[in-house]
Amino acid sequence: MPAPTRAEHQEARALALLRELGAGHMDHPGGTLLAHLERVHARLGEWGARPALRLAGLCHAFYGTDGFATALLPVGRRAELAAVIGAEAEEIVYFYACCDRAASYPTLAADAPAGASGADAADNEAVSSVAPAFRDRFTGHVHSPDLQSRRDFAELSAANELDLARIDPAFRAAHGPGLLALFTRLRGLLTEPAWRDCQAVLGDSASAP
Repeated sequence: MPAPTRAEHQEARALALLRELGAGHMDHPGGTLLAHLERVHARLGEWGARPALRLAGLCHAFYGTDGFATALLPVGRRAELAAVIGAEAEEIVYFYACCDRAASYPTLAADAPAGASGADAADNEAVSSVAPAFRDRFTGHVHSPDLQSRRDFAELSAANELDLARIDPAFRAAHGPGLLALFTRLRGLLTEPAWRDCQAVLGDSASAP
């Protein structure tokens, strides 16, 4: 049997930490918080996300989020999570957790080519000259994050929200149209597999009564 890869080892340690901190007993749409996190991790893998982003998906609720107040660790203990999943994945987790959505969403994809990501985006010059303004809800600091950070954020956001929409019909009915509008605006930051899933899961909700 081959030895576990570094990512597999980090995933196992992350799951152990999640269980230790009670994620397996926290109520969440579709069951428990842990079950949700595992589904987000799996969805990112299906979309071809790199290991660090998949690990961030598994751990994205550690510090709570603007839409889920419960935190497993305070942000003052970031080093503990970084020691488990690595600095790159932990930075994605923090970026996702710290987002003030109301302040940050309007310009998140401001300079991203509409309808393109990755290599295709390099050839598309139809971008806005407005700089993205991202507000950290923990510190109040406003800055313009780099394009890769915003792509990771958009991809993780899609995996998270689509899981909720799939698992909870009431959530989908209430929030589906708004989420479809959001991810349409963020399309330039999303991979094609993520965007196709957004259309498949949320498309019907836009015309629902």
